[in-house]
Amino acid sequence: METEIEIEQSVHVTRTLAPRISDPAAAFGVMNRLRMRLQAAVRGRDQAVELIVVALLADGHVLLEDYPGSGKTTLAKALGGSIIDDVPDDPIVTFRRIQFTPDLLPSDVTGTTIFDPNTNTFFFRIGPVFAHILLADEINRTSPKVQSALLEAMGEKQVTVDNKTRALDDLFFVIATQNPLDLVGTFPLPAAQLDRFLFKIRMTHIDRQSELEVLAGYKTHGDKRLPGDDLPRVTRTEILDARAVIRAVHVAPEVQECLVDIAGETRKNPQILQGASTRSLVLMIPALQARALSRMRSFVSADDVEALAPFIFAHRLELAPGVDDVDALIRAAMVKPMERLARATMAR
Repeated sequence: METEIEIEQSVHVTRTLAPRISDPAAAFGVMNRLRMRLQAAVRGRDQAVELIVVALLADGHVLLEDYPGSGKTTLAKALGGSIIDDVPDDPIVTFRRIQFTPDLLPSDVTGTTIFDPNTNTFFFRIGPVFAHILLADEINRTSPKVQSALLEAMGEKQVTVDNKTRALDDLFFVIATQNPLDLVGTFPLPAAQLDRFLFKIRMTHIDRQSELEVLAGYKTHGDKRLPGDDLPRVTRTEILDARAVIRAVHVAPEVQECLVDIAGETRKNPQILQGASTRSLVLMIPALQARALSRMRSFVSADDVEALAPFIFAHRLELAPGVDDVDALIRAAMVKPMERLARATMAR
């Protein structure tokens, strides 16, 4: 039985490994290996795969939304299977899945303190949140009280139980799935919870050819391996080192001004009751850097802003009654700032 002290020492060990990646080409290789494995496991989801890889390298979290059976859980499992935990004697596992239900308790997520009658002492039993990749499956099927158990973990990589704070690993990535809110038995995510997610990705039905490939690759006789399991994986340390490389990608002041101006446009639009948060702008910087690196560029361009802005801002905006086309509002908010960014880029 692991004691509380042993757990905390092991978590500390995971933060002291030496870097092994120091150049953009190696970091791009890490992203490419992840991308290839996910694309092999889930057909017809190339855009979702790219955004998930960007979010992982940008140290963000992802919310996937669609109806059941669209491949959300398979995608998350494929990501967990793509990472090797290269830390010896690490109590933090690579992948954990939580099935959110109405009767779930916060301690089922974070862990709880338990009394051991054999030793007459209390010990902390870690919850599934102590993982590198956490799949929060159907997160909107549980109450806001349980959903809020993830707030501290997603924002600060730590959990507080019984008035004691315990650190999570540097590699902590939440990929949550939810069904549309018009389904029976769902709870809308609080604004504070939504703001913790870097991207919200709506997964629509895949195209006909991809669906045929899914059926052709269907395995029987109890084989639960996903397609692409034979492809090279990445280690936890490689991901953390790639994050350090991504931070060196140049973000021009004009790009930062463009982001602030887009947020400002959303805040003064009368059709939007609550505009983009400052947190969203802070989280967007490493996401833009990660996408630039995925294109083998050493700088963030207007193309990166245009590609990521809808996925970053859409779930953070609270619209006025009767307004439902959030994508159109975001595009309208981007017009003037993107024009100024284009002119500034050409003048350089």
